[in-house]
Amino acid sequence: MATPLAFTAHSTHSTAAVRAAFANEQYWKDRIEAVGGPNARIESISINGDDVRVEMIQAIPASELPPQVTAVRPGDLVIPRTETWNGRGGTVEAHVDGVPATVNGSLTMREAGTGSDFTVDATIEVKIPLFGKKIEAAIQGHLTELLEREAEFTDGWLSSH
Repeated sequence: MATPLAFTAHSTHSTAAVRAAFANEQYWKDRIEAVGGPNARIESISINGDDVRVEMIQAIPASELPPQVTAVRPGDLVIPRTETWNGRGGTVEAHVDGVPATVNGSLTMREAGTGSDFTVDATIEVKIPLFGKKIEAAIQGHLTELLEREAEFTDGWLSSH
């Protein structure tokens, strides 16, 4: 059974402002550089009006993983991730190279007072007997921290641009 990933962040900026950032290629380059982690990079960015698709590579360093995880899969966990946006919603898909692990979910934005809320509703699934749940928990923890840093970055980026 998959592990849920539920995350919500509040922005002081409107959904229109956040969407404008998402439609700006420089925003994605700045974000991956600032909070993407070790060896993070953008593989591709496609922006066509409200349609945005960003493919990136991120990693969880082996030094930050529990020993049970590195015993099954030594080294960093390399995570190709794709975010697709259309209007106020989108999807996120990710997997872990060399591990039968996936993340799939929906992304939504909505007005919230004078700002906006960003929500991720996803599932993490690792198909490894005995250790799958431990790896899912490690991925969940790191993704939650990453999403928090990305939300903070977005607010700061919008305030300075």
